[in-house]
Amino acid sequence: MASTYLSRTPASAGNRKTFTISTWIKLGKIQTSGAIFSARSGSPWGILDIGTGDGVGSAHSLQFTVTAGVSPGVYTSQIFRDTSAWYHIVCAVDTTQATDSNRVKIYINGIQSTLLSGNYPTLNQDTQFNSTIAHYVGAEPTSSNYFDGSMSHVHFIDGTAYDASAFGEYDTNGVWKIKTSPSVTYGTNGFFILKDGNSVTDQSPNTNNFTVGGGTLTNTEDSPSNVFATLNALNKGSAITLANGNLAWTQSASWNGVTGTLGMSVGKYYWEIKAGGVNPGGAIVVGVAGVNFDITSEPGSGTDSWRYRSDDGTKRNSTASAYGDTWTSGDIIGIALDLDNSAIWFSKNGVWQNSATISEIENGTTTNSAFTNINELVVPVVGTYNSSSASYINFGNGYFGTTAVASAGTNTSGIGIFEYDVPAGYTALCTKGLNL
Repeated sequence: MASTYLSRTPASAGNRKTFTISTWIKLGKIQTSGAIFSARSGSPWGILDIGTGDGVGSAHSLQFTVTAGVSPGVYTSQIFRDTSAWYHIVCAVDTTQATDSNRVKIYINGIQSTLLSGNYPTLNQDTQFNSTIAHYVGAEPTSSNYFDGSMSHVHFIDGTAYDASAFGEYDTNGVWKIKTSPSVTYGTNGFFILKDGNSVTDQSPNTNNFTVGGGTLTNTEDSPSNVFATLNALNKGSAITLANGNLAWTQSASWNGVTGTLGMSVGKYYWEIKAGGVNPGGAIVVGVAGVNFDITSEPGSGTDSWRYRSDDGTKRNSTASAYGDTWTSGDIIGIALDLDNSAIWFSKNGVWQNSATISEIENGTTTNSAFTNINELVVPVVGTYNSSSASYINFGNGYFGTTAVASAGTNTSGIGIFEYDVPAGYTALCTKGLNL
């Protein structure tokens, strides 16, 4: 949730001149203001955040500020507007360096960023980091400047300025990845949290545990080493509002659609939605769409999208026809997409519609499928008309909003957590699932 943050107040001061922040982040939305890590009590403040572009900053850049009255301090030439990818950020600070540009170094996915602005810390400046004030992960203490998104593998190093290679490395394909056992010295106030899932327990040799200061900390299977699909904040109709890490959506009025962030052309995939409420005359749809789908229209209205609708139980690919049961708030719809046999099935609360059986779904027998001849690159698609409460999509994270699945079904792929049994041979829509 956007209002969730973690906090800890050091019992004693550490090195206020030299330290390192390392974290992986995934944006829930294109940030206009979102603190990643901060320590602030009066001024000078200390904050690493995705900024608004105030002062001399660049909108959506990463900013590091420790100087009183100057905002931002230094900021990256890159801007952060990809809500589907994980970024690895390392900020190394050493104010004892004689050259100002050596006092702050920021690395993005292993590469040192060009920093703009001249507002570096002064020589030998004591920052508020490592002082005995509250330190926040995901928020700024003096405002509602929350980070909206996910975080993983958050390190803080007291007393050493490390570069990105201490925390990450390239794999054989040239992709920057987590170094599972970094060889670093944490120092007195150093910590390592959010290593796996939502643990706020320090995984470093220290016991510098954090507490949840507000909101709800939600576990997610989505991680830098296995990126799950979410709803695409960059490909949605204007009437749609996304939340909960882009896994919840509401719609104010007219039909619009929103697609998922990962596309599929081969393989077998499964995901679920949990329906929210709709106002009289409203409806929810779920299905898949081609890459040229018109997000300003109802999914299924054209030839390049295939959907199942809540209020009348119809299926539609340009033309609507009878298909399955109606569904309403609280119902869970499962989607089984078999691109090897060009077919898709839908279930309601674990019951496959149109008399389909689990055997035919697993074996690719398309007699009772909702649609066949899905022979193009497709993405998940959802839409709502006139909703009264949020609907949720579960690509395998195991949650509908902040509520975990009631009792996880079987899943032979071992990838993703779902409410109902996943047909054998199907997997979650994520980078590991795409590579099976």
